[in-house]
Amino acid sequence: MSVDAGQLSATDDSVEFPYRAISPWAIMSIVFAFLALVGILWWPVLGMAALGLAASVLALRMIGRYPDEYSGKLLAMIGLAVNGLMLAGVGSLHAYWYMTEVPDGYTRVHFYELQQPESESDMPADKAFEIDGEKVFLKGYIHPSSGSGMLRQFILVPDLGTCCFGGQPVSSDMIEVTLKGGQTVRAGFLKQKLAGEFQLNRTPREIADFDNQVLYRMKVDQIR
Repeated sequence: MSVDAGQLSATDDSVEFPYRAISPWAIMSIVFAFLALVGILWWPVLGMAALGLAASVLALRMIGRYPDEYSGKLLAMIGLAVNGLMLAGVGSLHAYWYMTEVPDGYTRVHFYELQQPESESDMPADKAFEIDGEKVFLKGYIHPSSGSGMLRQFILVPDLGTCCFGGQPVSSDMIEVTLKGGQTVRAGFLKQKLAGEFQLNRTPREIADFDNQVLYRMKVDQIR
């Protein structure tokens, strides 16, 4: 039995190739969701969740516009849900922690309020005079030159750049910390939350292993 060539051609043309590529945006939405998990510990990384939401929306639009070419709708929907949950849920959690982390009787002070421009870095900031002798709550990082293991005294600096990559910190970037009541803390690169009495050194102090003099001190009642 012979087959007409025209009939064969028509039959072949009617067969659709079944493969559809997964939308790259759908894949990216899942990648951003995994990266955003770090935001549980460090809130700035939650920005990845916002990128994940955008990738999910782009994936759904791509799939809706070209349904015969792209798949991955379920993946995009999962990315949309997870990134949305991370942004709203974990973001709210960090906001709650921020609002409740200052102990009663202490005033929040940001490290940048104590810092000075490079030309005046060896002079105390105006804020330091205002809070001298006051109970404050402040965050920072332990400078590696403070030692290793469990510490009762150390130098606190404002950020990881100053801590690890900035060399010797300037005077207005350092606080000499003493933990009270037998408390200790392990040296490392985690941000420390300190509550205690802030003191301004009227005469700057020289500390071993540091080139610049220390302008500020803090006697800490609580460390978190």
